[in-house]
Amino acid sequence: MKIQALSKEDIFRELNTSEQGLTEREAQKRLLDFGENRISERKRTSRLFRFASHLFDLFAILLWIAGWLAILASRLGNDASMAHLAYALFAVIFINAFFTFMQEYRAEKASEALKKLMPYQASVVHEGREKQVPAELIVPGDVIIIREGDRVPADARVIKAVDLAVDNSLLTGESEPQIRKDLPEDGNVEPTNLLYAGSTVVKGYGIAVVFAIGMATEFGKIAHLTQEIEEAPTPLQRELTFATRVITLISIGLGFIFFAVGEFIGISIRDNFLFAIGIIVANVPEGLLPTVTLSLSMASQRMAKKNALIKRLSSVETLGSATVICTDKTGTITQNRMTLEYAYVPFESREIAAAKPNELLLAAMLCNDAKKEGERIIGDPTETALLLGASAVMGEVRGEWERVDEIAFSSERKMMSTLYRKGNAMVLFSKGAPATVLEKCAYIATGTGIRRITDEDKKRIEAQVSDYAGRGMRVIGFAKKNIDKEYRRETVEEELVFLGLAALRDPPRKEVPQAVEKCKKAGIKIIIITGDEPLTAKAIAREVGIAKEAAIVTGSQLDRMSKRELEGVLQGEIIFARAAPAHKLRIVRALRDAGSIVAVTGDGVNDAPALKEADIGVAMGKSGTDVARESADMILLDDNFATIVSAVEEGRAMFDNIRRFITYIFSHLVPEMVPFLLFVLLRIPLPLKVIQILAIDLGTDMAPSIALGAEKPEPDVMSRKPRRRGERILTLPILLRAYLFLGLIEAVAAMSGYYHVLRSGGWSFGMPLSEADPLYLKATTATLAAIVVMQIANSLTCRTTKESLFKVGFFTNRYLVAGIAIEIILILLIVYAPPLQDVFSTAPLGLQDWIFLLPFAVFLLFADEVRKWLMRRRSGQG
Repeated sequence: MKIQALSKEDIFRELNTSEQGLTEREAQKRLLDFGENRISERKRTSRLFRFASHLFDLFAILLWIAGWLAILASRLGNDASMAHLAYALFAVIFINAFFTFMQEYRAEKASEALKKLMPYQASVVHEGREKQVPAELIVPGDVIIIREGDRVPADARVIKAVDLAVDNSLLTGESEPQIRKDLPEDGNVEPTNLLYAGSTVVKGYGIAVVFAIGMATEFGKIAHLTQEIEEAPTPLQRELTFATRVITLISIGLGFIFFAVGEFIGISIRDNFLFAIGIIVANVPEGLLPTVTLSLSMASQRMAKKNALIKRLSSVETLGSATVICTDKTGTITQNRMTLEYAYVPFESREIAAAKPNELLLAAMLCNDAKKEGERIIGDPTETALLLGASAVMGEVRGEWERVDEIAFSSERKMMSTLYRKGNAMVLFSKGAPATVLEKCAYIATGTGIRRITDEDKKRIEAQVSDYAGRGMRVIGFAKKNIDKEYRRETVEEELVFLGLAALRDPPRKEVPQAVEKCKKAGIKIIIITGDEPLTAKAIAREVGIAKEAAIVTGSQLDRMSKRELEGVLQGEIIFARAAPAHKLRIVRALRDAGSIVAVTGDGVNDAPALKEADIGVAMGKSGTDVARESADMILLDDNFATIVSAVEEGRAMFDNIRRFITYIFSHLVPEMVPFLLFVLLRIPLPLKVIQILAIDLGTDMAPSIALGAEKPEPDVMSRKPRRRGERILTLPILLRAYLFLGLIEAVAAMSGYYHVLRSGGWSFGMPLSEADPLYLKATTATLAAIVVMQIANSLTCRTTKESLFKVGFFTNRYLVAGIAIEIILILLIVYAPPLQDVFSTAPLGLQDWIFLLPFAVFLLFADEVRKWLMRRRSGQG
């Protein structure tokens, strides 16, 4: 059924309704048959299931295995400390799951609070009477009445239109209001007699018959398309999965290898099992996932203060790795607010701020249907801009004139006229497309008076029109005519006097040019994808610095392109105009297939499929639709493109910080593992208890590692190119620095502290020590303390990769200063508080023991400064 081609009578017959509307009984029956007029959401996984899923991701599974092995070891060896270890590991799993779930829950609730798109009330005709009903109760066959300012509640066919125009920008991306008619139409062109759910009436009055509701509307179809797109894991999620697999293989592999070694050299089953458990636990950075989660949560909170709401924690880092940002124009790059910029009175163009009162601006105010209601102006965005701009120069002069007649605008005529009376004078004011208005003009008003218009005059005016249009402005021509008392509507718009031109535009946001410049320095490509006119999009792109001479591809041209041709045009500066939702989706997929990490910004329903498909979708919080916000990973609460750049910088800093605390966390794995190797190979008393490893991983190290996640971006963070899609967060240089450089230094310090205490207590090699011996407890405490002291120094070195710590400053990260203070307090409590001594098998250390450890920390700082100096020298930075 092509409803646009039907006559009014056929529509009533097809939908089994009438001009009097449905009866109340029939409306209720259809509500039961068709359901409520609402966009159904994809059924969400229950919150309990989502929480449970965080308990069984790969890293959590590794911790579960380590925990159950610890319980097994405690049963076999009657060792309560191993049971304590297991319970602590299980607690880590639940705590981390709780943090991740709560962040996602808060973002979900904040997103739900933004849902305000669909109208709550609609005007319908039931049994010949107009009434207000909740929009969700609208059914097919309902006759609805729409007025200026209303939001259309469902897809409907217009049966009566009085100067009716709608804003379809949230559906199509077109910023210009679309005229709606009530006549039947045929053909494949976009019908002008249909209304779409979610669009806004900007002008006029209309009556329409609903033919589609809820998910059957165009709005609903796009929402369904969005829901069909499965979410892919973010780059950070992929990297953490990779890191977890590497850690799992290393941990379990070493555990089995050294268990076999222990069996070969003949140590007891209990000691060998304890050894294997220790190797696994020592290699599992239990604090990594909580640290990543907490650091991402802190970053998301910082971004929320900058008006960027993160729905998924991993999206923080993903945005930082973006290589391409695909953005809409209207409302994202621009303010979505038409303004009057220039007034051209033959033959002089002036900015509106410098204009003087004249007949052109008078015509702009009077040939205008926008209305002032208090501080608000209601009407077509173009007419609103004309009224605001002109009245700022002319003052409130409308009250001096009385409107007598109006010849409404139509897309065929491309102009409108209003007839006004002031005293005994009657004047016709006309406006419309410049070419149309010029055709109607026989005269021209210049600074010297009114005279006959010449071909040369028209050429000069046309040149000015081209100049304005080339700068992305919408140009409107104005004319007037003095009217005698009697006139004929058919001929009244002839022999007009040309008054001039008004140039309007939707200006870019002030922050956008600077944001674009930052993106370019950061190696991020920006592509405009809009439903708007090509020339307008190109002019805006040039003005904000996105592209100087970009190629323009329209939606129809894109339809004719092959995949290879599209990949070719995406290599250069490109703008896509007159693009439909399917086009955006195709562009995003092509970019991702080419290896780009794609961020897509937008606010309309038309943006939703691309938002979902992209690596990260960024929706507008103020002007955005429910569907767009539901599809996005991040919501800009201030609708400001510049906020995206702040988020990119935060994301890049987050990636660097993750690498920092990975280096920091992995560094202590070596001094935790070496004691177990020496325990087996040299048959010495075990220098470090498994529960003491946990005291480091989940106790003393947590605060500094989280503080490293709050490290400020390095100066060059937005001058570097985005990292490649396949670049690992866990690289060979990071592992070598952590394990073979920092880790070995820490291991030497830890074992030196251990032997120092044993030697000071009279122990010699081969002498047996029981686990309850005070000297043994003090020696293992020295190993633990040595690792903590070295980690304090390590937390300072890990703040930078190449930059000298002396240049950055030791105390410029106040969070790290606080973290180190917490670390010191914790180790002192573990060493000296009797209840914790029992839990962690520690004994008090003397002052000389701490003094013995300090030179090792100084050496680590010095050694890493030398390494950084060599790196700077190699890269030519000094």
